[in-house]
Amino acid sequence: MLNGSLAAVKAAFLRVLFWLISPQMAYFVGEPFFWLLGLRRNAKKVDFFKAKRVLVVRVDEIGDVVLSTPFLRELRRNLPDAWITLVVKPSAHNLVELCPYVNEVLTYEWKTLLTDEQKLKDWVMLMLRHMRALELALFHFWHRRFDLAILPRWDTDHYNATFLAYFSGAHWRVGYSEKVNDHKRRFNSGYERLLTHVLSNNRLKHEVERNLDILRFLGGMVKEEWLELWISPEDETFEEQVLSPHGGRLEDLLVAIGFGAREPKRMWPITNFVELGIWLKREYDSRILVVGEKREQPLGQELKRQIGDAVINIAGRATLRQTVALLRRCQLCVSNDAAPMHMAAVAGVTVIEISCHPKNGSMLHVNSPKRFGPRGVPHIVLQPETALPPCSDGCNYGRAHCILGVTVEEVKRAFVALLSDQDGRVVTGRVRQHAS
Repeated sequence: MLNGSLAAVKAAFLRVLFWLISPQMAYFVGEPFFWLLGLRRNAKKVDFFKAKRVLVVRVDEIGDVVLSTPFLRELRRNLPDAWITLVVKPSAHNLVELCPYVNEVLTYEWKTLLTDEQKLKDWVMLMLRHMRALELALFHFWHRRFDLAILPRWDTDHYNATFLAYFSGAHWRVGYSEKVNDHKRRFNSGYERLLTHVLSNNRLKHEVERNLDILRFLGGMVKEEWLELWISPEDETFEEQVLSPHGGRLEDLLVAIGFGAREPKRMWPITNFVELGIWLKREYDSRILVVGEKREQPLGQELKRQIGDAVINIAGRATLRQTVALLRRCQLCVSNDAAPMHMAAVAGVTVIEISCHPKNGSMLHVNSPKRFGPRGVPHIVLQPETALPPCSDGCNYGRAHCILGVTVEEVKRAFVALLSDQDGRVVTGRVRQHAS
């Protein structure tokens, strides 16, 4: 009986704590505060073309940031004189710090880094995220007096982005409805209260289109949809320093390989990549450029051990911009569903994507190539024919599972088809040099 009473008290206490950091509480406390600061006005309709200070919150993954570049360009085209602040997570800063369409790039780390011995309750981690968001707002947002904050993300907000937009004090706050899919409805319940205007479109679209739809919703025009990235002369110098010691000529075949992905289920086994790499070396005398994060270094080392000096392993040894500069020299890229795939596409590289998402899965799934596939270049997406039980709408395993349905032979056939298609054709990327 006593244990039951204690459990009930604990449950009630936790409910109160979660309410204190809920969207409802943030709104209840925040609105009077922002009115006192003069950051609120009585206006139901967004007067988009009168916005002088705009905040764009894009604190999710690097691939998402790459797919946002058309949005940033078209936002600037519509608001040529506005002050535009872009917020990304720290790991994406290098990629966009030379973006000519924004006035400043700030970083926000939404993750709460804990060791196994410091497992805090969810409410404490959320409180820490809110405190970081408030700190950023205090020192960088409130003096800007933003007219408009935009959240391009359509999927579930796991990144505290909605709170960040709200704490910014922006008068208009625009993003996608919490009701666009079931997962977002469950995990982002109440988040719409923190926005002033929401989009409710849940039709199948590529994420580039979803980003641009926000501008259309606001009354803006979209002229061009191609992606782009920006590098410096120093990044190009790094490219030469990496490739020159390995010899080779510009016409030699250079293939980029992306081992990594944010989730293990999206990672094709290293043994498959090794088999593919040996075939590329034997059949085409190809050089292989391994790209990715520091955690992929050992995978690149294993490939080099098996194949030899034909492998150039820059995983974890190059910045994002340096990686983009190197990708421009590649003819093809074989990658899991991850940022290197999108960076290669921007660089004009033909792409083979190895996807964990089964062909019979939901096309609206977060891993669906229909939403996140390569854009703007010739490409082939290889998917497992069907989901492996118990998966259905998409792969839900914590390790490589459905992706095992993609064979090395399929990748070889895709490679031959795409390489043949390159005869006599020049692919031009949208990577632009930014003067130092």
